Amino acid sequence: MSTPKIALVTGGGSGLGRVIATALAGAGYRVVVSGRTASTLARVPDADPVVADVTDAEAVRALFDHVASRYGRLDVLVNNAGVFGPGGPADELSDEDWQAVVDTNLTGSFRCARAAFRLMKAQDPRGGRIINNGSVSAHVPRPNAVAYTATKHAVTGLTKALALEGRAHDIAVSQLDIGNAATDLTESFASGTLQADGSLRPEPTMDARHVGDMVVHMAQLPLTANVAFLTLMATTMPYLGRG
Repeated sequence: MSTPKIALVTGGGSGLGRVIATALAGAGYRVVVSGRTASTLARVPDADPVVADVTDAEAVRALFDHVASRYGRLDVLVNNAGVFGPGGPADELSDEDWQAVVDTNLTGSFRCARAAFRLMKAQDPRGGRIINNGSVSAHVPRPNAVAYTATKHAVTGLTKALALEGRAHDIAVSQLDIGNAATDLTESFASGTLQADGSLRPEPTMDARHVGDMVVHMAQLPLTANVAFLTLMATTMPYLGRG
């Protein structure tokens, strides 16, 4: 019987994080889930829950120390922790709200990737895979979402830089850009969401399980192959073209 591979999913207690963690566990991975709330992490089936806030550098260090000491290696990191932040015009966004989104979506992703690199470079056999949760907002913004959009564009740069550096160490780095997966966060889309032309229109969603299935597919590729960027979206969402 082969030894299970080890996966870590940040922001794994709810929403897409829980879907991804559950899919990886179902595919035979030993899954560590991290997040800020113990009660939600405890409800993720077949997972090892660790309370850790990616905006806290010491908490991130402790999280990866836990992975290293308990499992001896890390095969897959899913950088999923993220926040949308308060919506509204750019000129009304406070410094504090801007920084909170940057600290989670960008700096948090960097901290976890940095820790994963250190572990993956040193382990035997070396290497592993990092999958960053991008968003279609890494390409096209929604109205009144400047902080979220800016950080997701920055995650694309982070993915490219890490993928380049990872080549020498058998570390494959990918980005999954998700559009309108059905979660609590997108529940309101059915009743209407603000469009670029100022109108309020309903938007379709897709089953979030497709996200988990796609992460499993990307994770199971050999380290000699990599899906660098992949967009997974509800087919008829207003994204391509003019809507």
